[in-house]
Amino acid sequence: METNLNYRKIYLLTLASMLCFSSLILAQAPPLTISQESPRATASQTIGITNVTITYNRPSVKGRKIWGDLVPYNQVWRAGANENTVIEFSTPVKVEGKELAAGKYGLHMLPTEQSWTIIFNKNAANWGSFSYDEKEDALRVTVTPQAGSPQEQLRYTFDDVSKNSGTLNLAWEKLQIPVKLDVATDQLVLSHIRSNYLHGVAQFGWQGWSQAAAYCAQNQLNQEEAMTWIDKSIGINANFNNLSTKSKLLQQTGKTQEAEAMMQQAITLANEAQLNAYGYQLLQAGKTAEAIVIFQKNVKLYPNSWNVYDSLAEAYGKSGDTKNAQKLYQKALSMTKDEQQKKRIADELKKLGA
Repeated sequence: METNLNYRKIYLLTLASMLCFSSLILAQAPPLTISQESPRATASQTIGITNVTITYNRPSVKGRKIWGDLVPYNQVWRAGANENTVIEFSTPVKVEGKELAAGKYGLHMLPTEQSWTIIFNKNAANWGSFSYDEKEDALRVTVTPQAGSPQEQLRYTFDDVSKNSGTLNLAWEKLQIPVKLDVATDQLVLSHIRSNYLHGVAQFGWQGWSQAAAYCAQNQLNQEEAMTWIDKSIGINANFNNLSTKSKLLQQTGKTQEAEAMMQQAITLANEAQLNAYGYQLLQAGKTAEAIVIFQKNVKLYPNSWNVYDSLAEAYGKSGDTKNAQKLYQKALSMTKDEQQKKRIADELKKLGA
């Protein structure tokens, strides 16, 4: 009797162990990853300093009628397939001229035969448009669809991107839906400089103040405030970079004589590369004679550099002084050991008839 009880205990223990092991296997089994007929995709673009990212699924035409059939007119569509199409902006933007705050949005569209409504919905976690709620819309804009080249798989692209704008394009079948995006890049940069950049570690060195002022000088804006920034930079360490930036700001505010004096002071602190870069700035501005003076100064200061002769030769060539250009190119050719530079300089000499 006792033996039978022992066997029974062993059986029950074994069965319990097997059940626990089976449960453990089932609990630990990872979900099986399989391919999707409408694969997930992401398109990203930086416009100025604004990052725009759209994540979506890409359905295919597969010989079907798309518009007005697979995608019905006058019904909200998920602007893709499967999950929500999601678009995210790192800063505030304008969409078709209307303000939209930074953030993540569910992207939906309401197509008709003549125009489309583009919808930015605050709920970015929906599954498609099945639980879409118009009350959660952050913005609606209207755009006009355009004929496009055949596109088997739906795709989003960013086109005509500049410092302050770009166009988000949906292309599928033979249709494309352009949505204009605008950003106030200069205002965003200035806001960042004032509220963050110059309150961080950048405030402790000359470079941060100089870079903030240089942005204003380069874009010809906010000169009065930029002047206070550049003066702080110069107070920490006067050098070619910040003195030349102040010269630009003075020039932009109509203080021509002060600007010229400041530039002359900057030149005394310039190294070879800085003088060379300044010479090319003059050259690009059409100030060839002034550029020649700067390149001549560089030759005098750095006679062992082949590059200073090369730059001066280019300036003489632009001025029409072929004789001096040939002479200086020959000098640069004899000094450089870079084979690519040798070939380039030899080509320049051929152009000059040497």
